[in-house]
Amino acid sequence: MKKRRVVITGLGVVSPVGNNVNDSWSSIVNGVSGIALIENINTEDQTVKFGGAIKNLDISQYLSPKEAKKMDIFIHYGMAAGIQAFEDSGIEVTESNAERIGVAIGAGIGGLTTIEKTADLFREKGPRRISPFFVPSSIINMVSGNLSIKYGLKGPNFAIVTACTTGTHNIGDASRIIEYGDADIMIAGGTEMSTTNCGLGGFAAARALSTRNDDPQTASRPWDVDRDGFVLGDGAGVMVLEEYEHAKKRGAKIYGELSGYGMSSDAYHMTLPSEGGEGAARCMRNAINNAGINAEQINYINAHGTSTLAGDIAETDAAKLSLGDYSKNIVMSSTKSMTG
Repeated sequence: MKKRRVVITGLGVVSPVGNNVNDSWSSIVNGVSGIALIENINTEDQTVKFGGAIKNLDISQYLSPKEAKKMDIFIHYGMAAGIQAFEDSGIEVTESNAERIGVAIGAGIGGLTTIEKTADLFREKGPRRISPFFVPSSIINMVSGNLSIKYGLKGPNFAIVTACTTGTHNIGDASRIIEYGDADIMIAGGTEMSTTNCGLGGFAAARALSTRNDDPQTASRPWDVDRDGFVLGDGAGVMVLEEYEHAKKRGAKIYGELSGYGMSSDAYHMTLPSEGGEGAARCMRNAINNAGINAEQINYINAHGTSTLAGDIAETDAAKLSLGDYSKNIVMSSTKSMTG
């Protein structure tokens, strides 16, 4: 069966450098960092005191107070970005097409803020004071669930959880659902709110984070000789994927085409990349093969770029291994330098 083409027809972003697509893009291309000392929690006892927190998001633009109260902050971010993307796409949901529109928005950790607060409440006042909304406000699939409820979307609905690749993984698998005919439209992406006491403390304990408390804006520095770890960043990125002929028929604006997608596993270590970037190189080759293109058709790589000693080297090696000599002609950078 010939796979169907998948295009992007809607975009939504909540990020440390802007709470919509235009503001975020403007900040990124102008080198405006969203990384600063964290103010939403008490960091006095934390070894790392900074991150990419969301600033000035008015969630009432997207959710009623009653709705927002029942959701963790990570769901707020995912809903805001999802609503932006869906409204941007101009799609009208009808009784006849609702079953052909789905949602796939994941998160790496989920409702840490709610989990921490509920654990404190349990210790202080016992189990009877736990909110009946604790579980549905914390679990990762409820971003997809709440967005489908809001718009009446009855197509595939799920949330993939794969740590740092969560957003990309949801987008990729959503594209395949469209390619093979199980939906015509998918809202896909990722969301996260990890600058909490446990989030910050946990990653710091693993010695994964930069400790540049005196210079947070330049702490995330992929490939820099003085890099010392990654920076936690909050936010959400969501896009609307649509079957090409479907989008063309309704006159949708098309941002681009998702032409290839690849996956692989290092099967090597819990946190370290496989030596020489072998695992990531296989993933890149799989994506290239899936797209049916060659290396010479690639001109830019938006890298993971964690600003870790091992990760940045492995990612560079992976590009060289998968693209050969042509890799010297490709520009590679990482948005994390601005957002964490």
